[in-house]
Amino acid sequence: MKKLIGWGIIITLIFVLGCKSEPEQAKTYVVAYNVWAPDSIYEDNYEIFSIDLNGNQKKNLTNHGDVAWTYMAVGDEIYFISDRDTCYRCFYLYRMKWDGSNLEQVSNIRLRDSWMGSRKNGEEIIVNPHPTVDSCFYILNKAGFLISKVCHGLAYANDPCFSPDGDKIVFRGSKIPFKKNSDYKDELFIMDANGQNVKQLTSYPTSDTTAKWHNYHAGPPRWHPTENFISYQSKQNGKYSLFAIKPKGGKSWKLTEQSFQEGWHDWSSDGKWLAVESFDLAGEDFNIHLINWKTKEIKILTDSSYRYEQAPVFVEIPKAQSDL
Repeated sequence: MKKLIGWGIIITLIFVLGCKSEPEQAKTYVVAYNVWAPDSIYEDNYEIFSIDLNGNQKKNLTNHGDVAWTYMAVGDEIYFISDRDTCYRCFYLYRMKWDGSNLEQVSNIRLRDSWMGSRKNGEEIIVNPHPTVDSCFYILNKAGFLISKVCHGLAYANDPCFSPDGDKIVFRGSKIPFKKNSDYKDELFIMDANGQNVKQLTSYPTSDTTAKWHNYHAGPPRWHPTENFISYQSKQNGKYSLFAIKPKGGKSWKLTEQSFQEGWHDWSSDGKWLAVESFDLAGEDFNIHLINWKTKEIKILTDSSYRYEQAPVFVEIPKAQSDL
């Protein structure tokens, strides 16, 4: 009987160990970004490139004559707007894998040129439809079908972003329509995910007159995934810098101290890295910088191959794939 019990334990251990799931694969990041790449056929040609965190393995992912622009990645999938197969700058939502494979159209809803966000591990996406379609934000499922509308009640709203828990939406908006008007100023607003309790977060300094009506007073917001703040770009004292504010409001603060103009940016999903677009006021040179958020060490990822290299987003990939 003891021998039978012993063999039973051994068999059970073999079964249990054999059924253990594979250890979770280590992950790393690449940065996807947008490049103006005019050629002899298409003057207004924007491509989506990727590059690793060492500034190597640069790759053109789209290679198409459209206007393509990424505003978000979920895991190893890159979401982007494109006017391919339709009228000029008539944007629709597409996605592809981190290496440019499996490219597909996600939705037939025409979109505004806008940043977007996701929640529930990418199962739901918030987008901004074109003004001819609707004035509310749309929440889509992963298949691209409309789940719900989120109405904000403002004259202008753009660049929606979910909070890390998916319960809140922060966005750039104004009580005045976007047009050439000295009274127009974009600010950050926050609301519940169902559109209730809309609240203005930021207030541009009234004494600062260096930003023109079309400059970002409060640019597209990015929610830090692990720390309780929202980052945004703002032209203050004649310079674009990154600022931050708590979701509950209060006084904003300058997030970084860089000599270059700071623009569109993104946080890695673990909150350890910040990718930011740098540029000069003349608009002659745009690059992507990578900042280690803990050490504040900074390095430039892009080179001088292209004039416009903009709007970085982090794409999470298996570490083994980064060596291919």
